[in-house]
Amino acid sequence: MDNHLEVIIMDSPTIKIGNRTIGEGHPVFIIAEAGVNHNGKLDLAFKLIDAAVEAGADAVKFQTFITEREISKHAEKAEYQKETTGKNESQMQMVKKLELPQSDFKKLQDYAKKKGIMFFCSAFDFESVDLLDKLNIPCYKIGSGEINNYPFLKYIAKKGRSILFSTGTASLGEIEAALRLFHEEGITDLLVFHCITRYPAPVETSNLRAINTIKTAFQEVTGLSDHTMGITVPIAATALGIHALEKHFTLDNSMEGPDHKASLNPKDLKAMIKAVRDVEKAMGNGKLDRTKEEMDVAKIARKSIVADIDIKKGTVITEKMVTFKRPGTGLEPKFLNLVIGRKATRDIKEDELLAFSDLS
Repeated sequence: MDNHLEVIIMDSPTIKIGNRTIGEGHPVFIIAEAGVNHNGKLDLAFKLIDAAVEAGADAVKFQTFITEREISKHAEKAEYQKETTGKNESQMQMVKKLELPQSDFKKLQDYAKKKGIMFFCSAFDFESVDLLDKLNIPCYKIGSGEINNYPFLKYIAKKGRSILFSTGTASLGEIEAALRLFHEEGITDLLVFHCITRYPAPVETSNLRAINTIKTAFQEVTGLSDHTMGITVPIAATALGIHALEKHFTLDNSMEGPDHKASLNPKDLKAMIKAVRDVEKAMGNGKLDRTKEEMDVAKIARKSIVADIDIKKGTVITEKMVTFKRPGTGLEPKFLNLVIGRKATRDIKEDELLAFSDLS
């Protein structure tokens, strides 16, 4: 039996969504989450697509649902919904005003295609899953609230498309169970979003280190679905190595509706995307290769061994005769021990850089 250590290097996970490869070594996949910020109006939905394109997002995502299939008439609003839309209507009444006719989603898909941006949706009921399947969307996004809805997860999985799902409110065990279900149904293209289900989510609840916990535990493509105010948290998550980012946006934060307050306006969405791309460039490849630009600066910023006084030819050089000054184009100071005790082969003027050819 050979006595050697076998090192197994696992391939970093990647998935395909449409014509995009997502995962290690690829740019962060940025999803502009329009959600229900169209307020049930098709013209506003078109404008949201325009804003996502202008900001530079990779995809724009909406929410597809039939209110009566998703929400009980007895369901109360969440506290943030009461704060943003008032308390005198039920959750069903509020959501019904945000519902688009199913025929509108084909129009939105066609418009997004015309504008050159990927289009898909979160589905919240079985009929909406079927609608999106007929539209041949590239993937399904599943919201955090469905993570223990196994009949619904199986129904989506049987469509055989890539699946993105959020994990807000979920334990590690619940995430594992959902992943096992998808794997058993033959789904291999999976993207797991770390998510905090609050709107807006306080920055201090973000727990971004959980992204690496998910990535390490499950070896899946991992992202962030962010509900904090502003763009700080997405930028930090990019530096941590997320593969995908989802962020709500709106045309105007002052509009009526539950999600506008916690969403980015178009200007901030564009700023976030630029910052994410800048962070990607800044991360580099981890190798300590000195760039040409650095070396050009090094010639100016580093120092050389120079004569501190006039040195006559034949003089044995002592440490008191030399010093260290810019530029860094002569003998490096680290070679001082190779200079001391040697004779000058020429007259060397004060402030002249020394070279080995000056020594014998």
